[in-house]
Amino acid sequence: MFRNLLSLIAVVLFFVGCKSPKPIELPEQTIEIDNPFKTPERPIYNASETKKFDLIHTKLDVRFNWEKAHLYGKAELTLAPYFYPQTELVLDARGMDIEAVDLITPSYEEEWGVPSYHDKLKFEYDSLQITIDLGKEYTRKDTLKIYIQYTAKPNELKEGGSDAISSDKGLYFINEKGEDKEKPQQIWTQGETESNSAWFPTIDAPNQKMTNEIAITIEEKYKTLSNGLLMHSEINGDGTRTDFWEMDQLHTPYLVMMAIGDFAIVKDTWENMDVDYYVEHKYEPDAKAIFGLTPEMLSFFSDKLGVKYPWKKYSQVVVRDYVSGAMENTTAVIHGEFVQQTKRELLDGSAGEDVISHELFHHWFGDLVTCESWANLPLNESFATYGEVLWREYKYGDDKAAEGLQNDLNNYLQSVRKGNHKQMIRFGYGEREEMFDRHSYQKGGRILHMLRNYMGDDAFFAALKMYLEDNKYTDVEMHQLRLACEKITGEDLNWFCNQWFYDYGHPVLDIKYQYNDSLKTQVVSVMQMQDYKEFPIFKLPVKIDVYVNGKVETHEVVVDRLVNEFSFEVDTKPDLVNFDADKMLLCEKVDDHTTEEWAFMYNNAPRYMDRYEALTALSKSKEDVAIETIIKGFDDKYPRLRRLTIQAIKNAEKAKPEDVKAALLKLAKSDENTIVRGDAIYALSENFADD
Repeated sequence: MFRNLLSLIAVVLFFVGCKSPKPIELPEQTIEIDNPFKTPERPIYNASETKKFDLIHTKLDVRFNWEKAHLYGKAELTLAPYFYPQTELVLDARGMDIEAVDLITPSYEEEWGVPSYHDKLKFEYDSLQITIDLGKEYTRKDTLKIYIQYTAKPNELKEGGSDAISSDKGLYFINEKGEDKEKPQQIWTQGETESNSAWFPTIDAPNQKMTNEIAITIEEKYKTLSNGLLMHSEINGDGTRTDFWEMDQLHTPYLVMMAIGDFAIVKDTWENMDVDYYVEHKYEPDAKAIFGLTPEMLSFFSDKLGVKYPWKKYSQVVVRDYVSGAMENTTAVIHGEFVQQTKRELLDGSAGEDVISHELFHHWFGDLVTCESWANLPLNESFATYGEVLWREYKYGDDKAAEGLQNDLNNYLQSVRKGNHKQMIRFGYGEREEMFDRHSYQKGGRILHMLRNYMGDDAFFAALKMYLEDNKYTDVEMHQLRLACEKITGEDLNWFCNQWFYDYGHPVLDIKYQYNDSLKTQVVSVMQMQDYKEFPIFKLPVKIDVYVNGKVETHEVVVDRLVNEFSFEVDTKPDLVNFDADKMLLCEKVDDHTTEEWAFMYNNAPRYMDRYEALTALSKSKEDVAIETIIKGFDDKYPRLRRLTIQAIKNAEKAKPEDVKAALLKLAKSDENTIVRGDAIYALSENFADD
């Protein structure tokens, strides 16, 4: 760096000495004047965890002290050096008391309860990691079994967290002393991102894959849930029972879970597989109303992806005081208590249906195929967010799906109003929990929608099938998704991935329309208004629909410059030119339509977003055509747009109060959607209280 700087100075002096007739303009920010020799700092780079060992299997035996909120554990870890020979093993174990670390050899029994493992190992423990001296060198041909006896004390940990996951204690005792008579006693875990190492020693990294089993000893009155299948239970004769759970398919350590409580278990099935719902007893009659679409979701996602649900059961449990919305633990999803609703409450819509579909879709994207590092988190969360859209589209139609997509766009845009732009795949995060934001979720879902639109449904879902099958039970980075898409389409898609996943921001478009009557030409000009010094000039394949005399002609174009102009031969001035006719761009835009064109769009363009954009624009106008169209919105086929119309009545109410009042009364009395009825009643009270 220092040598390059001297070379630059020498070049500048040479040109000055030659008295060039044109002034030399140095690039901005070439040298800091106050200290031209300042050494720049190396940027943060959060790499994937280096694999020194392959974590093969974890066997746990756990029991609990409710009063102290302690877990007494025994762990048996099966590992092998990944490639290079190793003499030392480092395990993540946060805030534990470590009583023993032993090497299990074939000469000793490998059953729980053996008095001692005599091959003691030397170790050091700093409250975060156990560094174990293995006593000799092991190669990748060797398999080790390490036994650790420990006590986990989650309530004594220094607690962290994020907006998405508010705590990182890993293990939670709820109402552990039973002092709150209105709250059940429960124990549950939350492993993402790297919090399971607070209740069992492990290599707590998303690029590890292992099988596991767990023996949970608890009072007989409680039910337990963990990954995989319940193999058997034993009554211990002291008021406790031990449940033996086994997960014999590979998954990553952060997906290991357990939940313990006085649950009602409501049984369901899908293709002869157990689908169980664990709820509080008061919600037992409502469990199938809450979760009953799960079997249909399993069928839909399996068929849509061409990859059958890959696990041996699917359970969902609702717990108290959960630290996130829900968590996709393999075969055993945890939900916060917000999803528990009575059948009557469900009349206003399910609080959990999007979440239920989101967590289920994770069982392909996140569980079967896992991001290799938290920098690649969109491979988990963007897909799960888009899974919500796919379910809405299948179950309720295009309007419901489009509403979800628009909500995602609004949420993302709101998050970057103050310039909080980030790369989707970003290795420079400060804390890994920062990845759980509206980029990884909502922006990512919208990006996948654009990719699907560009590739076409057949190619998009064929690529997802290839991605899942080629990478099942492994960890991946974004390039593996790109390569699957390229293999299916035959097209280099670096341009798409680079601008959307590895760069910042989104396009801001100013769209203008001009018809030249003498030339019979319609011109559409598109200017990208984002700061091109900070953000890329985007390449945007889009469709433009031109409406003339009751016919629609579609033109496929590519916006790829600061300013693009597109010309179309048209015999007469179009009724409407609809840019981004598929309404799939992730962007902000100013669409320069007249009031008449917005009204035409509402009445004639086919999509939810056509009507949404038209109603939003027309609500700002006092022209007669705008007010007449707003009043039509009271009868829109989709509830969300009827609600949008109610919110947009200000000008219409002043111009045609009787028409607006009659429309609101009709909605209040007979609309099929309870939320629309409620909005109409409120609007009547606010605007016609004196009538």
